[in-house]
Amino acid sequence: MSESAGGCIEPPTAVTEAEVDALVRGICFKTGPPRRLGVEVEWLVHELRSPQLPVTPERLEAVYAALRTVPLKSALTVEPGGQLELSSPPAGSLTECVDTVSADLHAVRAVLREDGLRLVGLGHDPWHSPRRYLREPRYDAMEACLDRGGPAGRAMMCTSASVQVCVDAGYEEPGPLGHVRRWWLAHQLGAVLVAVFANSPLAGHRPTGWLSTRQLRWAQIGTGRAGGPVLDADPRGAWARHVLDAPVMCIRQDGGPWDVPEGMTFREWTRTKEPRPPTREDLDYHVTTLFPPVRPRGHLELRMIDAQPGDDGWIVPLAVTAALFDDPQAAETAYRAVKPLAERTLGRPAPHNPLWRDAARIGLADPELREIAAVCFAAALDALPRLGAAREVVDAVAAYEDRHVARGRCPADDLLDALHAGKPPYGKDIHS
Repeated sequence: MSESAGGCIEPPTAVTEAEVDALVRGICFKTGPPRRLGVEVEWLVHELRSPQLPVTPERLEAVYAALRTVPLKSALTVEPGGQLELSSPPAGSLTECVDTVSADLHAVRAVLREDGLRLVGLGHDPWHSPRRYLREPRYDAMEACLDRGGPAGRAMMCTSASVQVCVDAGYEEPGPLGHVRRWWLAHQLGAVLVAVFANSPLAGHRPTGWLSTRQLRWAQIGTGRAGGPVLDADPRGAWARHVLDAPVMCIRQDGGPWDVPEGMTFREWTRTKEPRPPTREDLDYHVTTLFPPVRPRGHLELRMIDAQPGDDGWIVPLAVTAALFDDPQAAETAYRAVKPLAERTLGRPAPHNPLWRDAARIGLADPELREIAAVCFAAALDALPRLGAAREVVDAVAAYEDRHVARGRCPADDLLDALHAGKPPYGKDIHS
């Protein structure tokens, strides 16, 4: 609500279709030199000694209340199923980002241990069925909306976790760090990142047949909610059309449950103005209900990487992604390496095309993805010292390259090997 000169409260102003197009083009791609980096790390929260036992809502409520008293530089939020997320502030360097989140995670783990809980780095919960922890109008509406397409929506909300890397949109001008190139690179390289870091092969105690079950669940939600736009030479225009043509998840109300329209796009809402005209605030909210693998929010948010095992597993995808996007030489190498992958998208948006499906299902068993991953890791290792990365970060990336990429493997393969050998697949390498 706004206040007029006479002091009266005026209702929010409705937005037109043309205004929405202009607003989205202006706010979602803020171009300029790549200077900032961020990461959002999501974790499942399990019992310390008996991880197959569900954590009660009362336990989660108590530990989250305790965590809110802990001074952190990262923003701490809770996902619908009780997953914990730390979102770093924008950092001026890879080292600053790693140091900030590492310190915050150390503080968070200390509080969790006192209550017999632990953070778990897995892309999808291997044991527990989806169960809502948060009871808020947003998530009530999200659940009602996603339930229309099947059970994948609840799994995404309540049993998945990821490492999301945020990079600047890039320069307005063409070149390795230009925003058009970075937008295209994110969608092709994204499939490689899915394959390299797949870490969710189980659900309901059993293999699903996919190395990244988390990515499978996203694909099952559908293109309107969890897909990206068809790529073209105009990222701003493509994203604006996608926002307008995406279905509206909910219409917020001041009291009572929110409306959950069926099949109404935001474009249609601006035209019909029913059940009420959409406002700028409705547009801003609508954008937050779209979950493509690459989401422009001024910067680019890469959302396709599974949560990683161990205390510091999240650092490797952060470092590799930062190197391949922000070092001009590495960015050019990655761009040339992934160009052939465009033939496998068939003009269809990620993650709903054969390339992304193969990456999530078989990972680096795909020969082309394995070859490109090796080139990209070599380029990242060469670039990280130029970005000022600490020796420990470079060593961690090199160790991952040796253990997984060079062997055509990912963390999901390790879990399946342990399961087939009759060993506990979720031991100290997974629970931190």
